[in-house]
Amino acid sequence: MPVWFGMTVMVAIGGAFGSVSRYWLSEGIHYFFDRGFPIAILVVNVLGSLLMGFLAVYIIDKMDPDYFLRTLVLIGFLGAFTTFSTFSLDTVALFNRGAYGLALLNIGLSVVLCLFAAAAGIWFANKLGY
Repeated sequence: MPVWFGMTVMVAIGGAFGSVSRYWLSEGIHYFFDRGFPIAILVVNVLGSLLMGFLAVYIIDKMDPDYFLRTLVLIGFLGAFTTFSTFSLDTVALFNRGAYGLALLNIGLSVVLCLFAAAAGIWFANKLGY
């Protein structure tokens, strides 16, 4: 079996689990919070950024680089779990309905919290000695 085929299968498997996980988590959050502000996608993206930072250190730097595991988890699962396109669509929808303050809040929180979460994940993995 060619390596590219195995990698493609890893992306597909990880992507399937990542997108379903995003859906379940988003629906769970929407059960408790109203949909006026895209809190679910914010939480998903921040959590995904934290996991990406942590697991990038753990998988890439500390383990013997297993390209299949990296492809499955970082590209497949977390690539499908997080979503820039939904963030973009939600933000445009807020602007379109005249909720300019909420749209700008969503942009600011998403950028700052996701970057902070990725950095925190990297720091945490290094601090734990991974």
